[in-house]
Amino acid sequence: MNKLPLIVDIKRHSLEDGPGIRSVVFFKGCPLRCVFCHSPETQECGREIAFYPRRCIQCGQCAAACPQGAIELDFAGRIHRERCLRCGACADVCPGGGLKLIGSAYSVEHLAEILLRDRAFFRHSGGGVTLSGGECTLYPEYLEPLLHLLKKEGVHVALETSGYFDYPVFRRKLLPHFDLIYFDFKIGDPQLHRRYCGKSNRRIYRNLKALIREGAAVVYPRIPLVPNITATAENLAAIVDLLCLASASDVTLLPYNPLGVEMAINLGRAKPPLLERFMTAGEEGMIREMFLKILGDKKNEYQN
Repeated sequence: MNKLPLIVDIKRHSLEDGPGIRSVVFFKGCPLRCVFCHSPETQECGREIAFYPRRCIQCGQCAAACPQGAIELDFAGRIHRERCLRCGACADVCPGGGLKLIGSAYSVEHLAEILLRDRAFFRHSGGGVTLSGGECTLYPEYLEPLLHLLKKEGVHVALETSGYFDYPVFRRKLLPHFDLIYFDFKIGDPQLHRRYCGKSNRRIYRNLKALIREGAAVVYPRIPLVPNITATAENLAAIVDLLCLASASDVTLLPYNPLGVEMAINLGRAKPPLLERFMTAGEEGMIREMFLKILGDKKNEYQN
């Protein structure tokens, strides 16, 4: 891609996306369309306008600024999306933050300069930079020089990926620069994966096996727990089977995150048919116990 990829956010001083203190870059664009995506604003490659009703002060400046007449104060979604050009004129004049243009472009050098501001925190905490999304591996031509600049400064770099990428390109341009890869594996059955994520999981599984076999970076498979979709005994057993066959040595369960439901609505999309609250500690504990039993049974089965 010749044009610069868009970035949704740069989260500095994160303690949740790898070891130590980290700066996390969330790229915009993903080849999957998971119905349970907790960051739907990262799915589309292009800019989008989000409307946050609770922040709106009904000043009307957005409607006056819109060149397409796409904004109506009495309209529930505020923006008539079929007319919106996503130019951001409305967000530029919104005093309360009710409208926000999502997606900013950074040159490789500018992004590296921002990330390297925290190199002292990385060095003293054992942290670094995590590239996330969306699916940042969509942009190998952009990531390759960025990774060169980060590694030149000795920065530890992690990747959070859905696993759906062109492996030969990834191996040649990106893999040598990653120290750690968090690899999300959501659904074991290829047809169910297509139903809930938009594509089969066959390429994802091939990539996971290849990464583990390659051994160039530490790979941690992760399973997001989504009630009635991924967090079922059948799906967890199917995933454990695949992980055992791929010789994966570890797996992490990610607690369900319902924040994508509201964001999807803010973007003018249909409300996803998902649980609108976090799981309770008890619910999460039951799923973990179920998973550990499945894992133990499968390990015994493969050892015998």
